[in-house]
Amino acid sequence: MTTPPTSPTPEPEPESAQQPEPDRGPEPRGVRLVVVLLALTVVSGLIDAVSYLGLGRVFTANMTGNVVVLGFAAAGAPGFSVPHTATSLGCFLAGAASGGRLAARCRPGSRRRWARVTLAVEALLVGVSAAIAYAWPDRAPTVYALIALTAYAMGLRNATVRKLGVPDLTTTVLTMTLTGLAADSRLGDGTDRRSPRRTAAVCAMFAGALLGAWLVLHHGLGLPLLIAAAASAVLAAVASGRE
Repeated sequence: MTTPPTSPTPEPEPESAQQPEPDRGPEPRGVRLVVVLLALTVVSGLIDAVSYLGLGRVFTANMTGNVVVLGFAAAGAPGFSVPHTATSLGCFLAGAASGGRLAARCRPGSRRRWARVTLAVEALLVGVSAAIAYAWPDRAPTVYALIALTAYAMGLRNATVRKLGVPDLTTTVLTMTLTGLAADSRLGDGTDRRSPRRTAAVCAMFAGALLGAWLVLHHGLGLPLLIAAAASAVLAAVASGRE
């Protein structure tokens, strides 16, 4: 009995052919988050220069300072306002709650898309603030509108930055950053961990506050808000999802 011919056993494909490289998607495309957050730290300096110097000694980005300011106002210290400060705190918390909800919806997906959506909303809110400052300067409702819009935008951004979790780049507060610089320096434990990033964050905040103060003193509130909105819009267009 003749045995039927058998087909030759195919050679196994190379491992590279069996397991193609995974698609990394759009996450790496664009500017790294470290650079984006440093630029946003400059924007925070601009925003707080506008709010503290132009809106009655109230912070809309730095809530640590704002709680202290609220204490001053509640004690009756001259030049401080409980309604202004309470408006800022309330709108910041509302923005942070919105940022948390956005994070819950976007976190399983793309960090890049999530960061860009947040920054686009921030740019819109700060842009509306700039338009109001130009259209209706020196009016009491304008002050409350600018406080509310910028505080909400900063709350939204802070919630997003917190969830992104990039070390030493909160974009609005520097107490722990400065503590880390000193504690990890050669005079401290000598580890010098992330000192360039921390130093850059401090310099970015200083630069934003310096520029913002100069613009407020010489050009009013509209121009620094417009610059802050434009910067946020550019960052929204170029941010990536990689640290």
